[in-house]
Amino acid sequence: MNSENRWNKNGVSPNRKEEFKMDRGKIENYTLDDIFEIFKEKVDAILIIHAELDCYKAISRKGIFSDIIKESGNYNDLIEKLFYNFNNSSKRIASDYHVFIPLYGKFRGKYSKRLKLVYDNTPYIIQMTIYPLDDKNIYMLILDELDNSEYIQEFLTNEKMNNIQNTYLFSMYVDLIKDTTSSISVTELSEEPMVAADLKYTDWRMMIVNMIWSEDQPLFLEHTEPDYLKRNLAPGRATSFDCQMQNLEGKYIWVKLIFSRAETSNNDDFRFVFIVQDIHENTVELLSTLRKNEELASKDSLTGVYNHGRIETELYNAIENKKVSERSLSIMMMDIDYFKKVNDIFGHSMGDITLKHFVTISCDFLISYNIKMGRWGGDEFVAVCYDINASELMTIAENMRIKISEAKFDTVGNITCSIGITEINKNDKVKEAFERVDKAMYSAKSSGRNCVKVLF
Repeated sequence: MNSENRWNKNGVSPNRKEEFKMDRGKIENYTLDDIFEIFKEKVDAILIIHAELDCYKAISRKGIFSDIIKESGNYNDLIEKLFYNFNNSSKRIASDYHVFIPLYGKFRGKYSKRLKLVYDNTPYIIQMTIYPLDDKNIYMLILDELDNSEYIQEFLTNEKMNNIQNTYLFSMYVDLIKDTTSSISVTELSEEPMVAADLKYTDWRMMIVNMIWSEDQPLFLEHTEPDYLKRNLAPGRATSFDCQMQNLEGKYIWVKLIFSRAETSNNDDFRFVFIVQDIHENTVELLSTLRKNEELASKDSLTGVYNHGRIETELYNAIENKKVSERSLSIMMMDIDYFKKVNDIFGHSMGDITLKHFVTISCDFLISYNIKMGRWGGDEFVAVCYDINASELMTIAENMRIKISEAKFDTVGNITCSIGITEINKNDKVKEAFERVDKAMYSAKSSGRNCVKVLF
């Protein structure tokens, strides 16, 4: 048999050609009624939605949808359950974000979306299709569970990649001239852009401000204000700022808010891409490092209390704040008696040990009070005492003086200290307040040492 008899010019076997004719005959036998019957049999869930009345009715439910979807209910609740939860889990988003749910439930035309749901600890891939039935926000919603295991495998194996991409929590396109938003993408909810019908940028801005940390809200409102963006961003340029923002779980995290203006030849074209980036872990680590460095820079390397610069700042701020505060505020200055003899007789190394022991006793005694202590220089110390008046501080200082005098210091034996006290009033200036407590301390020195003096 030659090749022409086995194959036609299209490369199709004559026998197979007959099979095609038979298959085509089967297709031609289908009618619209047949398709309707197959549709009813194959589709997992069919619902009729009335978005304006916030209600739905389930026409049919099969499989997991028999458990997930009630026979009827609120449309907004259905939106949250189906496609307003976390992309890779069954967790629900924080209640503050529910304000956006109605915006995502209105559609101008046909719409299809793949959903990733976790129900009863099992992941499901759902195909959702919307068919508007009229112009009054009435839709037919069709749901199908995709039973191809490849979808599930793809869902599971891509989870790590999704976690990397989730550093960008939110993005959208903004047209300031038209005051519109589009292509809204919430990575934790879905990889695909979400539909938000007629969401104005100015409305979005005032809704999202409630998710910003209260202290950061003025900064957010300033930098997202349309006129600010128009004034400060040339075409092709971007601006950003860091703040704390509530995530979908209701926790405040550090984010970077980024505005990038589209680069066009028209200077009156104000279109932007807005992105929210998760920078929480890096920022927390950075702040922790900064605090450690700040603490090291604020501490006296020998005794561990505030150094001169830090206690001077504490003193200045406390006196300035007193001008507008009713809280009691006092200052205490301490000086070790005859400390020069300790260095001369026992050496500076033992002098350092004595200073450290003196500070340990003092801080242990003062720990229950709101008192900040620092080394002013040498064997001289200053303490800023909050919520304590001069009379109360006199009693505290006297008891501490006795405690120090009774303590045993290695090699040195016993030491004593002289203490000066003054109370701060609203009219005090830093210089005169410090001079007053300094005089009080020297008054204690000149009165025989190992005593407490108060100067008002």
